[in-house]
Amino acid sequence: MIRLLILGPSGSTGRLISSLALTDNEIKVVAACDLAHIGEDLGSLLAILNPDNIKIKDVDQLQEIINETNPDVVVDFTVASATEKNCKICVKNGIRCVIGTTAMSKEFLEDFEELVEKHKAPSVISPNMATGVNVLFKIAGILTNYLNAWDIELIESHHHRKVDSPSGTALTIAKTICDTLGCDLEETLKFGRSRGPNKRKLGAKNEIGIHSIRGGDIVGDHTVLYAGPGERIELKHQAHSRECFANGAIKAIKFIAKQNEIRIFSMKDVLNL
Repeated sequence: MIRLLILGPSGSTGRLISSLALTDNEIKVVAACDLAHIGEDLGSLLAILNPDNIKIKDVDQLQEIINETNPDVVVDFTVASATEKNCKICVKNGIRCVIGTTAMSKEFLEDFEELVEKHKAPSVISPNMATGVNVLFKIAGILTNYLNAWDIELIESHHHRKVDSPSGTALTIAKTICDTLGCDLEETLKFGRSRGPNKRKLGAKNEIGIHSIRGGDIVGDHTVLYAGPGERIELKHQAHSRECFANGAIKAIKFIAKQNEIRIFSMKDVLNL
């Protein structure tokens, strides 16, 4: 049994992950930590049976909770400021991390990689754990090989509560394309377009546009537009619900629990893409 610690079980995706974990016969939830619903029964929060009577505990007491429950893996789909603090604590205790949080700093990711190696705690980090999106990453790299002279634009849409823009998924698609083209990510990306004369630099190596839409309760849409002379191809993924992210997280938890190689993995590794 994988002993699992859940960070942020009251969040939109955290609730789904918690529900799946509590009903999975390969996983034993040993603790759940949050800033809200402290002291509340996790099963009651989710309206499902909680046979181990897990109570939500204060995440500010994380080290004490780790000492008491001895988890193997922690899953975190919270916000960058919380993840950067809490997952460092976890990995220093040798706990393997599955992180779906986006907009984490470059400095944290560099420090975290060193901590993973030092404390021998392999981990998974992915901005999007949906199977379909990770297949899209793969296909985008293949298409770019054949359409490297075309213009490429990325359009992403999310709910109005999303803090970061553009999405981590859009940036991952852009990095995949730039790696394929052999161009510099920071020099190539153009985020939206200002009003007035603003002609596009033709060709993906010269400019890749990323455009963000925020509205309503859109779970997550991503479109890669390849535009050539007289024709175009649109590669699109739509998340109908957060269930696809939660299912991916459970796959990642089971994957990382068995890993002997000490490094940071992606969902490409989890899904054998």
